[in-house]
Amino acid sequence: MQRSRPTDAAFAALLEDSAEDLYENAPCGYLSTLLDGRIAKINQTLLGWLGHERAQVVGRMSFSDLLTVGGRMYHETHFAPLLRMQGEVGGIALEMRTASGERLPVLVTSTVRTASDGAPLLIRTTVFDARDRRAYERELLRARQDAERDRERLQNVVATLQRSLLPPSLPRVPGLEAVAHYHTASPDNLGGDFYDLFPLGDGRWCFFLGDVCGKGPEAAAVTSLTRYTLRAAALHDPGPESMLRSLDTVLRDGQAAHPAPRYCTLIVGTLTPDEDGFAVTLAAGGHPPALLLGADGGARHLDTTGGMLVGVIPSPVFVTVEARLRPGDTLLLYTDGAIEARPGPDRERFGQDALLSFAAELAPAPAPAVVEAVVALLEGFGAGLDDDTAVLALGVPRASPGDGTPV
Repeated sequence: MQRSRPTDAAFAALLEDSAEDLYENAPCGYLSTLLDGRIAKINQTLLGWLGHERAQVVGRMSFSDLLTVGGRMYHETHFAPLLRMQGEVGGIALEMRTASGERLPVLVTSTVRTASDGAPLLIRTTVFDARDRRAYERELLRARQDAERDRERLQNVVATLQRSLLPPSLPRVPGLEAVAHYHTASPDNLGGDFYDLFPLGDGRWCFFLGDVCGKGPEAAAVTSLTRYTLRAAALHDPGPESMLRSLDTVLRDGQAAHPAPRYCTLIVGTLTPDEDGFAVTLAAGGHPPALLLGADGGARHLDTTGGMLVGVIPSPVFVTVEARLRPGDTLLLYTDGAIEARPGPDRERFGQDALLSFAAELAPAPAPAVVEAVVALLEGFGAGLDDDTAVLALGVPRASPGDGTPV
């Protein structure tokens, strides 16, 4: 049996009915207002959102009457003037007031309908329910605030941890100037380089400077272990090589529980005061050699070649060297960030020889001037300095002529 097709009149009636139903029950609100603001037409969707009857609104209320106090002020001072100037305004966030007094966040778009001669006739407005969007924005804001608080807490933890890895200030050592500088390349300002200077008793002092494998929190954990192990080892046997062996044992014993590498390069030394300066004993494990800037204007490495990394293999070889610090001498220790930097357009490694030449041009120089010059050098590397770098300078001041006071 063949189905009959609708007549043209029936089809037109169906279209008309569908268009009216679409207007009244659309997923957004529609209203039309006269130029004086009075509402001439409003669909059922918007009436349902606001809780009003049609007879209460059409011809009796203006669009601004449906807004909250704040929304009304914005409508009068911004929305309406822009609409008059431009003929349309889109996506404006406002708040409407329901019959029960609740606030309804909405997004409003209005256009001015004009006659054939361009004269304005009425204003058509589309209203979108923005409650879900507002709730999403609140959740997004809350999540952002939570993330900022978490980041602030993490920064505080990182700052506290970093302070625990380095001495807050170097102690005052009679007859010695001690100056340090630390540059971290880690984005969380948590590095793996470290240094320290502390008394051993009987006028003697211990110092060390080193660099653990890696960066960030894992490196910081090894740094903390290293620093406090060395201090504890110094209480039992303050000999530099003995301290290195104690640390080596601790690091290797912990390898089984920590799959990440736990080793470091390190230079440890003791200062023993004598008649006009200090006797220095240094022991190094895989660390760049210290530089001695002499009072006579020369500079040289204190050769510790052959010292092995600390924490890698059983029974490592560590190298010990003796030296003396006299008035005008400065001992400079540094981590490999200073010599592995790649400054300049050619990105060539700076290297130990370049640092030795730099030190020779400085000598003789007191510890503060040496560190100041090294800091300026590092800053000049720019992006070529991509590793943590620690510097420690120990110098014996010259005595002033006549009164014996250091200069």
